[in-house]
Amino acid sequence: MSPSLLPLARGAGAGLLLIAALGQPVAAQPRPAAASSAPAAPVVPGKPAPAVPTPNVPRLPVAPPAQSGPQGPQGAPAPMPGLPQQVPDQPGTAASQAQANAPVSASARRLYDRSRAQLLQVRTLFNGSQASVGSGFVVSAEGHVITNYHVVSQHALEPERYRLQYQTPEGDGGDLELLDFDARRDLALLRIVGKSPAAARMTATPLVFRKAEQPLSKGERIYSMGNPHDVAFAVVEGTYNGLVERSFDPLIYYSGSINPGMSGGPVIDEDGEIVGINVSTMIFAQQMSFLVPAQYANALLQRSRQAAPMKGAAWPRLREQLMAYQEELSRNFLAQPWRTLTHPRYRFPIPQEQYMRCWGSGTPTDAQGLQMQRTQCRMEHALFINETLQTGYLGVTEEVYDGSKLGALRFSTVYSASFRNERLGAADKDRTAPYCKENFVQQSDGPPLRAVACLRAYRKLDGLVDLTVLVTNVDSATEGALGRFEARGVSFANATQLTRHYLQGFAWTR
Repeated sequence: MSPSLLPLARGAGAGLLLIAALGQPVAAQPRPAAASSAPAAPVVPGKPAPAVPTPNVPRLPVAPPAQSGPQGPQGAPAPMPGLPQQVPDQPGTAASQAQANAPVSASARRLYDRSRAQLLQVRTLFNGSQASVGSGFVVSAEGHVITNYHVVSQHALEPERYRLQYQTPEGDGGDLELLDFDARRDLALLRIVGKSPAAARMTATPLVFRKAEQPLSKGERIYSMGNPHDVAFAVVEGTYNGLVERSFDPLIYYSGSINPGMSGGPVIDEDGEIVGINVSTMIFAQQMSFLVPAQYANALLQRSRQAAPMKGAAWPRLREQLMAYQEELSRNFLAQPWRTLTHPRYRFPIPQEQYMRCWGSGTPTDAQGLQMQRTQCRMEHALFINETLQTGYLGVTEEVYDGSKLGALRFSTVYSASFRNERLGAADKDRTAPYCKENFVQQSDGPPLRAVACLRAYRKLDGLVDLTVLVTNVDSATEGALGRFEARGVSFANATQLTRHYLQGFAWTR
């Protein structure tokens, strides 16, 4: 599996995407992922199954405010089930101070001095205290500000409890209002409230977006800005490395050390024009960070610059965006033909790697007992909803068993146990408990299958469900396969089509 990603915000309610998001909430949430050099260990039949991890997501955790005592449970990213996690450096640590005080080039100093008047720290307040902090930047004379959605998600979903403020590098501050957001791209559009000398300075010469018809070349120097770990405003010099491969939506691969608290900050070129927005970093890697391409922030600004401030919780707007996204994702996936595992008897559905990565593992050929080969494919990008929920991704796992060395009775025991140990989740504050239907399915050109399809409904996103399909063949005494298909955040209609599509991928080898 690929390495874990953390969102780059810091503080409570920070979210993640493929990577660690670059904001700093008090309860940051890193994006799930596995180490790139080591695929997940195979499930051992009869043993407890590991929790199915969510995909790697590009988002930096939101940074929590500095604390004098030990960090509490809300001060570190929530662990992903079954995966090693990296805990972001806390404010005041040697690593944080080193980055804040790292020497920069003459170009970096020049660009930071030129842009610092448009930089700000975006703070989410709860009862007057910081709940999370990220970064942002001014993009219009009217005081429009761009940041990440995960930086302001607490306010967006609970505006009666959380409010937004900004602070400049000089220490001036004021209130912000939320105009719109793009959850798919993890972007939000804010506006400075009121007029003040600080606001006048920031809006006098707003940052501008680089023209879309002037693309960057791989290897060009670009400069990330923000407030890492609530320590101080900083500039990080790095390299543009093109777009991430096998990603459903475009993400810029940036070689530079961006940290939690920098979520939502601008990344500019040598001319001081915006080319991207900090969003996430990959844990267990060095200087692998990710940016939202600037064109999506510019589109959000043009679309909603005249919008009235959002009133009430943003769940209806969020649902509208997620419904449109899942429709596009499902349509694209259903149009792709299945690949298949090499097997003398069966064909198993393996997705194309157009926007997924697949990892394989298995028992040694000379091993005694049960023989198994395993393939796991996942999207490495998920959509951040809140600190406990990510959605909008697909995954497929296939395990193929050969029990000829065990005999029919022993094989039946371990094969059945492997099917039973699959976890389907439980009711929580975001989703209902799974509702499952089980049946035997006979394909026209494939083996008889035992199939279980389960749905979990979203409590505040009406019409969206999580789908899990478990499949096993029941035609052989010593051979079998266990398949699992996951679709997070799809409509009931698409869940039905995806289930049918997956089952049709099982067939006899011709």
